[in-house]
Amino acid sequence: MRNLERFLPGFNHVLCGKPPKTTFTQFQEKLHKLRGSTLSELSHIFEGLIPLDKLCSRANGAHSRTRIYSHSVSFFGFLHQVLSPGMPCREVVRKVQSFCSEKKLPLPDSDNAAYCRARGKLDDEVLETIHTHVSEKVQQRVLADQRWKGRDVKVIDGTGITLPDTPENQEEFPQPARQLPGCGFPVMKVVACFCLASGALLKWVETELKRHESRILVKFIEFFRPGDVVLTDRGFSSYGNLAALSAKGVDAVMRVHQARKLDYRKGKALGPLDRLVEWVKPQRPKGWDEDHWASLPAVMTLRIVRIRIEVKGFRVRQYDLVTTLLDASDYTVDDLAELYFRRWAVELFFRHIKTTMGMEMLRCKTPKMVRKELR
Repeated sequence: MRNLERFLPGFNHVLCGKPPKTTFTQFQEKLHKLRGSTLSELSHIFEGLIPLDKLCSRANGAHSRTRIYSHSVSFFGFLHQVLSPGMPCREVVRKVQSFCSEKKLPLPDSDNAAYCRARGKLDDEVLETIHTHVSEKVQQRVLADQRWKGRDVKVIDGTGITLPDTPENQEEFPQPARQLPGCGFPVMKVVACFCLASGALLKWVETELKRHESRILVKFIEFFRPGDVVLTDRGFSSYGNLAALSAKGVDAVMRVHQARKLDYRKGKALGPLDRLVEWVKPQRPKGWDEDHWASLPAVMTLRIVRIRIEVKGFRVRQYDLVTTLLDASDYTVDDLAELYFRRWAVELFFRHIKTTMGMEMLRCKTPKMVRKELR
């Protein structure tokens, strides 16, 4: 049927029905519903995902006494505030007052000081446990055919998140050096690890903007399991990272760093522009522990591949990849090209967090609370 949209807007929908909603639209609708819910509704929505037993009152310490702003109320109030960009603390207090009225509990004062103190006492370990529980729930929904070659792929990349311009934030997460003092905002660099199949955020490291991403990958190594495949861009590509991952039993697919010169005439040929080569361990870079660096092998056998990515309407791109997947029959050049092309999905994962959820700029005024907001 001819497209009549140009001359009769909307008429095509009458004949053919409405087009299906995109995943992005569905996500926005769910987020809009969450932002309009009460604290009771919010806790009910997340009941199957969040381990509510972790939010029970403690035997001693913070949130041990019976108060209006209990551990659970403080958590869901803060969660509501994070999901709703621009929501002031006083609005959260009104949500809590509505919750208390519904449960026939004493109403809190309209002042937001008590709520701010309560959310500041939220335990980082509890927040980390809740996040781990949620990410595991998401990963359990991954089907076998969604894995790459039957293996779990973890994709790592970094991004910057703007923070409120306070002295505390400026001290720990300074603004970009090219900006004059007083003309910019503090920026936190977040290096995150995602599950490629589900898009679940598994782990992250926050640091200052000037710190190089390559040195941060070491902090993820203990988190990986033998048999995982780590997929990264060239910013993480280095001998140390490849050797450390291999020692853990984890394979890697990385774009070769621009500073390394490749020669496809050397090494063992596996195919056109597909070679097994030996890389020699360089001098210990800054940021590496001396004992850890000494434990890495002096020479590594790696595979370098040149791939072509052709997308209709765009220029053909060529990329040099380095990988520890040495078997060319099990992992062909096309397989590696397809996997590296999927790496761009990480930009969509960051877009959902920063743009869709409104977290391009966090709102808390201190590094301690910024970390809680990010969790």
